[in-house]
Amino acid sequence: MEAAGGGRAAADTLAGDPEVLQVDAETYYEKLLKKSSSIPDIFSIPGGEEVKLEDSCVCFVPLYRNNPTCKMLLLTDPKDKETVLAVYLNQCWWPVEDVLKTADPSRDGLISVQTFRERIVLFVLNYIIFGMLEGSSANDAFFLPHSATECAKILWRNGEAVAFYSVKMKGSLCDGTTSQCYLLPVLDTIFVRRKYRRDGLGMKMLHDFCQSFMAEDALGISCPISAAMYQVCQKFLQTYPEEQKRLWEVEAPGDWSQRVNIWLKIQMESSPSGKAEEGSHIENAQTSKPRQSDVDQMNETIEYIPGVGKVAGGDTEKKDDTAAAGTLNSQGPEQEDLEQGASNTQQCKGFRKRTGPGGLVGDKATKQFRIIP
Repeated sequence: MEAAGGGRAAADTLAGDPEVLQVDAETYYEKLLKKSSSIPDIFSIPGGEEVKLEDSCVCFVPLYRNNPTCKMLLLTDPKDKETVLAVYLNQCWWPVEDVLKTADPSRDGLISVQTFRERIVLFVLNYIIFGMLEGSSANDAFFLPHSATECAKILWRNGEAVAFYSVKMKGSLCDGTTSQCYLLPVLDTIFVRRKYRRDGLGMKMLHDFCQSFMAEDALGISCPISAAMYQVCQKFLQTYPEEQKRLWEVEAPGDWSQRVNIWLKIQMESSPSGKAEEGSHIENAQTSKPRQSDVDQMNETIEYIPGVGKVAGGDTEKKDDTAAAGTLNSQGPEQEDLEQGASNTQQCKGFRKRTGPGGLVGDKATKQFRIIP
């Protein structure tokens, strides 16, 4: 079986029905199991390498955080189970990079995620690219997909999905275990792909977020905010001083007692007295724990194929962009900003910490993958 790309753009040809996607993936997997004793099909990776399509190299992962019935079938490298090679869509395997491409000239700039096809693109950007390759330097990071109704925008450039941000809307539930609702719009996740960094896209998305809620007196950014995100906020608020009173670092649901004005905090931490507290602030934020409800929910919905995947550990290729993903980090401001990478501004929703070497919060193993560059 060849790679499905062949010059076509996956974002333009994906099936628009989630039920069809699910049935196709399950049917294919059943056939793969039956063929385990015969000669396997071959998947050609862009670049010439060939991979045998065997059941030991595939796994199902939920497309949405809150919907375990809709899953994506992923192909992993048999030599490195942490590497995702392709996604099964439209009855064939698509290299990960091809899923993000479009030939539609109207897909340019920031576009709201509305269709099922766009949900798949958001999943690949967030869960695979952001969470596994171009994300945090924390080797034990575990990223969750967005919910099925997540308010998000994808930034398209040069026929490719290159960035995204998501928002928790005012009045939406904070999570599935409480009746509390967000009291203001909150920028929750934001990410720019590595090859498109240092081009002002982080600033562009932050400005779009503020412009989308002009009637609101206060806007939030999920706590804790990374050092990289603070750099972008500082540059943004210096460029648009009229927003200085509106942007707040917030904890859900965003009551006044759960807000800190970002501009004020930047000014305080740039003062001699503020710098003395900066180190402790970063250290404390790094150790904050994910919501157990998110962790438990994801554990219940991921289906693992025996022998596929493992918890990433040891040295990785991510050392050069530790501010690029969704964890708070202690890098100095000279190393990264959001244009270099991006930050998942809410650490609690994006990952889970190990309790010790080899140990994880929760009672099930988790997997990570990275993408072939």
